[in-house]
Amino acid sequence: MNTNDDQLPHTLSELCILADLPPRTVRYYVQIGLVDRPQGETRAARYGTRQLEQLLLIKKWTAAGLSLERIRELLHGAEAPVPQRPRKPGSVEVCSHLLVADGIEVVIEPGRAGLSPEQVRQFLAGAMALYEQLTTGRPAEGDNT
Repeated sequence: MNTNDDQLPHTLSELCILADLPPRTVRYYVQIGLVDRPQGETRAARYGTRQLEQLLLIKKWTAAGLSLERIRELLHGAEAPVPQRPRKPGSVEVCSHLLVADGIEVVIEPGRAGLSPEQVRQFLAGAMALYEQLTTGRPAEGDNT
């Protein structure tokens, strides 16, 4: 069991602030299995990046009109596309930003890109490795090319 504070940094109240959801809603999503259970119990419970990502996806998909049952299917790997809401002024998107170097930034909106959180992590790691290879002239660590 990994208890690294970087991986499980949030109390329920902190998680609720980050996800902009009430504690009752988060507890309900955990109870019905849409969000992974926290590590620990009651006030000692800690939530990590995975639970935050799940909550943000649930919030996005409920705003798009999907049922909780459909969201459950999507969270468990269903491949059918999620309908996209039109982008308009004032709409909120959750994006991943990677600062590669001064003047180079990668911005990914995972839902629109159709990428899972793990795929986003892999993409960003690959971008960093490619930048290192280009700037040093040698393959990145672990690259066999």
